[in-house]
Amino acid sequence: MSSTSSPRAWTTWTTRLLMLGIVLAAFNLRPAITSLGALLEEVRDGLGMSGSVAGLLTSVPPLCFAVFGVMAPRLARRFGPGAVVWAGMVAITAGLLIRPYAGGTAGFLAATALALMGIAVSNVLMPVIVKRYFPDRVGSMTGLYSMALAFGTSIAAAATVPVTNALGGGWQPGLAVWATLGVAAVLAWIPFVRHREAPQSAPAPERTADVPGGRGAGPAPEQPPLRITRSRTAWALAVFFGLQATAAYITMGWMAQIFRDSGVSAGTAGLLLAVIMVMGVPLAFVIPRVATRLPHQGPIVLVLGLCGLAGYAGLYFAPVGGAWAWALLLGISNCAFPLALTMVGMRARTGAGVAQLSAFAQSTGYLISIPGPLLVGVLYQHSGGWGLPITLMCALMVPQIVVGVLAGRDRTVEDEAGR
Repeated sequence: MSSTSSPRAWTTWTTRLLMLGIVLAAFNLRPAITSLGALLEEVRDGLGMSGSVAGLLTSVPPLCFAVFGVMAPRLARRFGPGAVVWAGMVAITAGLLIRPYAGGTAGFLAATALALMGIAVSNVLMPVIVKRYFPDRVGSMTGLYSMALAFGTSIAAAATVPVTNALGGGWQPGLAVWATLGVAAVLAWIPFVRHREAPQSAPAPERTADVPGGRGAGPAPEQPPLRITRSRTAWALAVFFGLQATAAYITMGWMAQIFRDSGVSAGTAGLLLAVIMVMGVPLAFVIPRVATRLPHQGPIVLVLGLCGLAGYAGLYFAPVGGAWAWALLLGISNCAFPLALTMVGMRARTGAGVAQLSAFAQSTGYLISIPGPLLVGVLYQHSGGWGLPITLMCALMVPQIVVGVLAGRDRTVEDEAGR
């Protein structure tokens, strides 16, 4: 049995190893998407894709996240969250290695779906693992995880084109090389495959559900699942998650192409996309820590939304002249993702509540986000330009602000969802 299979075996070293595993897992959750965005034109040419099919390809991530993410809590209850995250890392690694050489659009999509399946379950379980193993450090651990995710996202966006050129210019090795990152994550999670309990010094939140904040005097009896769909906060958070995911996947899938079509070189377009993503490295650490100290996260939602509106407006009127400024603004706006993750941990009192809320908000949110990237591809193909797609992106930012303010109110789903 693994040395981490018992609470007595939990040590400072184990905690540090789990933190490393969380960072490595987060690092692997976006390169599958942003590396493709940087080489989308080459992949389209190589596989003979139309603009609409390419739009479908950019909609595959949220579709997979919605379909497979909802399975994560059930899998975690049966096999343990560590085992599910480990399996997710294996799926990511295999999918990234297989998809460039799968042959044809169908094989490419299938292998991409395999990688995205691994990303989906890991996406849902990261807030659960943070809540369970680091109940007193939800903000800082969410920030660390989000920062690692943003760093991996930006590295893949910036380095894919140079790495592709260094490997001979073919898009296949330029995409496959990112599978090497998954190997490190697979190895880091092996010790936690059979581990199912939180350390004694950090009792599982499910056992302290009798007092708000999860710090009761003793174990509480197991509660039936929440009727999560009765919670207005859960719905607001799900819609907020869906709209920010729409913006994120449009950005990751299409932003480099928008800059390239405006006259920017492929390498510079990749760097601009990387700037958008790298803004999440410092801000993804700062925003969750600030959010957990505020009774209402609405002001943060408003600031991020206004940055997005300004960035899209600039992209519409002067895509080349102010490209770096628009990239910075859109990068700030994209930090709605770590804010959403933080609110998932704050809007439920117990680990079981966080698991249900995370699965509901992410799965429903990703379902909401599916049409966005596809619609951008259709509008681009039929209008022959980026004016209409950018207008769509700008318009979606308004409801994102509204539901984000509602989701940021100081309340929990346990108070709203009757059992």
